[in-house]
Amino acid sequence: MTVEKVAARRHPAMTAHAWHYGVIALIAFLTLVDLFAAQAILPSLVKEFDVSPAAMGFAVNASTFGMAAAGLAVAFFGRNLDRRNGIWISLVILALPTTLLAFTHDLTLFAVLRVAQGVCMATAFTLTMAYLAEHFEAGAATGVLAAYVTGNVASNFFGRLLSAAVAETLGLSLNFLTFAGLNLAGAIVVWVTLSRNEDLLTTESSGAAVSGGAWKLPLADAQLRASFAIGFLILFVFIGTFTYVNFHLTAQPLSLSPMALGLVYFVFLPSMVTTPLAGRLTTRLGARHGILATLALAVAGLAMLISPSLPAVLAGLMLVAVGTFLAQAMATGHVSRTARSERAAASGIYLASYYAGGLAGGFVLGITYDGFGWNACVAVLAAATLVAMFVARRLSSPDA
Repeated sequence: MTVEKVAARRHPAMTAHAWHYGVIALIAFLTLVDLFAAQAILPSLVKEFDVSPAAMGFAVNASTFGMAAAGLAVAFFGRNLDRRNGIWISLVILALPTTLLAFTHDLTLFAVLRVAQGVCMATAFTLTMAYLAEHFEAGAATGVLAAYVTGNVASNFFGRLLSAAVAETLGLSLNFLTFAGLNLAGAIVVWVTLSRNEDLLTTESSGAAVSGGAWKLPLADAQLRASFAIGFLILFVFIGTFTYVNFHLTAQPLSLSPMALGLVYFVFLPSMVTTPLAGRLTTRLGARHGILATLALAVAGLAMLISPSLPAVLAGLMLVAVGTFLAQAMATGHVSRTARSERAAASGIYLASYYAGGLAGGFVLGITYDGFGWNACVAVLAAATLVAMFVARRLSSPDA
């Protein structure tokens, strides 16, 4: 059984059901599980490679550069890419750099392999977003995309937790080999669940020539440009927060062990409950007010991260996660609803902007942390969130 139901041959609009949401979330989980897992073992990697936190943080987050580049590539050339084959092949290839990470002790090679991981993950991610936007009717699109983001949330939580546990008990090498196995599992899930609708996969681009100008239409739309900017700032804040808070948590006075650091990521659990509500919140509040409200939660959470109290820091991290994931789901849904054509290009540009923000966050916050400490990082993160809220004021609902 595939993840969608054909309503009619002439009208390939899809209706989502609970089973479909679960499969969509599982695909997202297995696609993105590598992305943030390495952050949970960042202090261990710093010791292993004998480098500064900023250098290792930049290498770990180099995957976001690959994701931004791949998002642009799909935006330029993705109109006629077979969605299903592109997704599962990307996940098979992803297993290669993940495996090689287990055997490298060179920081530059580590960063290059993380870039390669990012290219594969973003290709699969972008094609899946385009697939969902093309195969689900407008009323269900926000819900299924929220399910996909929920899988992303789960990958953040379980990926970090698994990474911390495996690295602590079995070592860094077996940690990366474990994740290579998950990459292959993702390819199998995509092959099985999407294999019966190959005739529907390129409905938007069937018979169309590849156009290098496909990216121009999304960039000409003010609503989409605002969404791209919001995506950039959301991951800037998320990466900056959840990369460098690790050093705050392991330093005095909190002094958490590597295993305890992995347990910190239970703060993502509430997001797994709230993120699926993005569709309902968008319907009730609209994209503009919904994103403003959820980013306000993130600002409140950031203010709590300078506390010397572990419960306060954990509560702050929970609010940042809930706020940013909900905002991401709403922004992603807004792109899907607003892009009337060139959906692969719109999805690719959004993902490129989103992950470029992650790369910028890792770089800027690394310099800030090394030079000025954690409190200065929190100030930068709060400022970026406020800018995102300012941009969100420009959003409006697309015509039905």
